[in-house]
Amino acid sequence: MSELLIYCNGDFVPKSEAKTSIYDHGFLYGDGVFEGIRAYNGRVFKLEEHVDRLYDSARAIALNIPLTKEEMQEAILETLRRNKLRDAYIRPIVSRGIGDLGLDPRKCPEPNVFIISQNWGAMYGELYEVGLTGVTVSVRRNSCDALSPNIKSLNYLNNILAKIEANEKGGDEAIFFDQNGYLSEGSGDNIFIIKNEKVYTPPTINNLKGITRATAIELLAEIGIETHVENLGMFDLYTADEIFVTGTAAEAAPLVKIDGRPIGDGKPGPVTRKMIEAFKEVTTTTGTPIFP
Repeated sequence: MSELLIYCNGDFVPKSEAKTSIYDHGFLYGDGVFEGIRAYNGRVFKLEEHVDRLYDSARAIALNIPLTKEEMQEAILETLRRNKLRDAYIRPIVSRGIGDLGLDPRKCPEPNVFIISQNWGAMYGELYEVGLTGVTVSVRRNSCDALSPNIKSLNYLNNILAKIEANEKGGDEAIFFDQNGYLSEGSGDNIFIIKNEKVYTPPTINNLKGITRATAIELLAEIGIETHVENLGMFDLYTADEIFVTGTAAEAAPLVKIDGRPIGDGKPGPVTRKMIEAFKEVTTTTGTPIFP
């Protein structure tokens, strides 16, 4: 089997040859941005929205991407074509580029652009049917006035620390709170709570403006369910009738237990199931075609 091809600054090289310098500020300091994108059934889901978010993240850290948005979209599609992929996870990465051991980004004259694509199945396997176990963690989500959670930067230590704690506690997913005690998000997904047939989700000042999150809100509206965006706390988690999480890699998944407490009857609930089915439908029937 031939190696996957990686887009590297305009070239397509085998995975084993896709490299950058150890002086790249992306490696030294996590100085760069990325996106996670999915392709289903020969189409890239929400390609424009993901590219827009990539460029917003870059603008927030004063990083100039050396491609137009249109060129980036075409590079993503061509990476999929070169690898003959119809169902895939795609990761465009833009690092600050090669500099020196100092912090000054002005020492990095040329950003590096990489695009990885690979086959990707159901991240949580059978847990989409039986539900995930969540644990709240002591690690707090990055403060929005220190490092905004809306910047998808290459520094994911905040998320990794939460995941480490969840692993130690035996959870499938970590649940973040912010420094004020408000519910934020999971280590890799947004959170929705259903209580008395109403849906609630935290505002995105303290968590990522998820594209799957926005899709879920749209899909819920289509089936007649309004989503209320408001601050939530630990009490709201523990007393929810249903909870589900959303993310590009995670897709839409039920969460049925938190900190040992069953959510509702401990099984994926009816609203969650409707949302998951609607999400499957929209991802497999819409998007930007990969192949002409």
